[in-house]
Amino acid sequence: MKNQINRFRQSLLLLGLLLITVSYSQAQGGIQGIDAATTQVKGFFAGGVNLMYAIGAIVGLVGAVKVFNKWNSGDPDTGKVAAAWFGSCVFLVVVALVLQSFFG
Repeated sequence: MKNQINRFRQSLLLLGLLLITVSYSQAQGGIQGIDAATTQVKGFFAGGVNLMYAIGAIVGLVGAVKVFNKWNSGDPDTGKVAAAWFGSCVFLVVVALVLQSFFG
């Protein structure tokens, strides 16, 4: 009985060492993981830039309609509203360009 328990312990120890060896041999290096993540981010980034341009176009259209409505109603602060909407559109375009140049 004691001999069987010792064999069982030895086989468990051997199995554990085997699993540890296999897991270490299949692990990839950190640089390969970073390169893979960089490639994936660059792949998704072109679509993200196009999305930012589309959002900028929508914001510009909404802003133009709001400014036009304020101008037609005779609101005195139309210039402030126009500058704010124009600034937000320029910000979106500049951010997209800066990010595109950063990520290439």
